[in-house]
Amino acid sequence: MRISIVTLFPDFFTSPLGAGLIHRARAQGLVQFRFANPRDWSRDRHKSVDDYAYGGGPGMILRPEPLVEAVENLTGPGNPRQLPVLLLSPQGPTLTQSKAAALAQLPEVVFVCGRYKGMDERVRHLVVTEELSVGDYVLSGGEPACLVVIDAMVRLLPGAMGDEESAASDSFSPGWNGGLDCAYYTRPAEYRGLQVPEVLLSGHHARIEAWRRDEATARTRERRPDLQEGSGSEGGTAKQDGAPGEKTPQT
Repeated sequence: MRISIVTLFPDFFTSPLGAGLIHRARAQGLVQFRFANPRDWSRDRHKSVDDYAYGGGPGMILRPEPLVEAVENLTGPGNPRQLPVLLLSPQGPTLTQSKAAALAQLPEVVFVCGRYKGMDERVRHLVVTEELSVGDYVLSGGEPACLVVIDAMVRLLPGAMGDEESAASDSFSPGWNGGLDCAYYTRPAEYRGLQVPEVLLSGHHARIEAWRRDEATARTRERRPDLQEGSGSEGGTAKQDGAPGEKTPQT
């Protein structure tokens, strides 16, 4: 899989993409990354990419030319291969486990990270194929949201995890009918007066499996009843306005 990222801050990704499971997936050749910085397509010698909004109002807006041309450098003019171009945006549908699994099946995807108050609306019309949110909260830019999506995707690539069956029993997975995972315990059997449930020490696999399913059902009912009500919710939507001097959506 190839993941391309349009960002004003490519260095933001250096450490996260070089650690843990993502690092291992890169070393195995399961995923590769490339970046496009809109400043490289700026029209002036200061490499500026933002301007004041037509009609007035607070905050700066990302100009269309640098963003559109940065995306086209990755997809080709007109996106002839019909690559998915995802804008991290508080106005998009919320990332879910099933969406992450669908993205993990793609050979290539392009993410667009916004900054400041927002971006010129024409960027959406010209190069974006869909939008994606990670929750109803404010971020300084699309980069943290992009990392969330990438992590959720890459761990699902075949061969990325040491034990691929582990993903099949994650929260929100078909293994739990879309509900939450159960509780887990390891050694020691007693810690500070708290005991591991006896059934888990019994060696009786059928009873253990039944306990885990009951535990997962009870946990889902208690913590996320909306999942049992069939709402299909696996998260929230994201909204961001940014910090002083850098108002932005995830977008």
